[in-house]
Amino acid sequence: MFRIEQDPHGILITNPRGYSAFTTVFFGGRRRRHAAALAAAGGAEPGGRALDIASGPGTLVFALADRVGPRGEVVGIDAAHQMVEYATARSGNRTNCRFEYGVAQSLPLPDASFDVVTCTFGMHHIPEADRGNALSEMWRVLRPGGRVLLADMAPMGVHGRLTKLLSRHMDPTAIDIRRYRKPLEQVGFQNPQYRTMHPSTGVLTALKPA
Repeated sequence: MFRIEQDPHGILITNPRGYSAFTTVFFGGRRRRHAAALAAAGGAEPGGRALDIASGPGTLVFALADRVGPRGEVVGIDAAHQMVEYATARSGNRTNCRFEYGVAQSLPLPDASFDVVTCTFGMHHIPEADRGNALSEMWRVLRPGGRVLLADMAPMGVHGRLTKLLSRHMDPTAIDIRRYRKPLEQVGFQNPQYRTMHPSTGVLTALKPA
């Protein structure tokens, strides 16, 4: 399937092609459509700036780039150098997105520089002791009035059983994205809203006050 490696910064996926093949199967061949729906839920708008944390092979970054258009910019951050290289190669001639190495709990980015911050299928990769720092970093880099979107596998049905299978390598409680409602509010975010998207994904959004 795909290789998982333990690192001081969290769980890393280091074979991008294997992971891309897995997500194609997981989303029933609708990976790009799913990414487009997540980008829309994040509220990215033409001319805006968006950050995708744990950006992996770049699928959501490209969907966000389509929404912000040529006058906007999207940055993808990943803790696996292999993913950064793979996503950069996939970006082709796109001029409104780029990929960088970095970790969620210490983002190499300036304060208040993004309108939207997303982290999908990534919070469970971060060590439990560092997840609060990761949420604080999302707050820091968001502009006032900006939106954060967290998403992960929804613990239900067939995908719930798959979640249990995968959680052998990670903290299974971290996959249920609903658990981050209170931590988001503790950081300062307001109006956390949860929804399911496709049977496979739980989505949590919240706002940084203007």
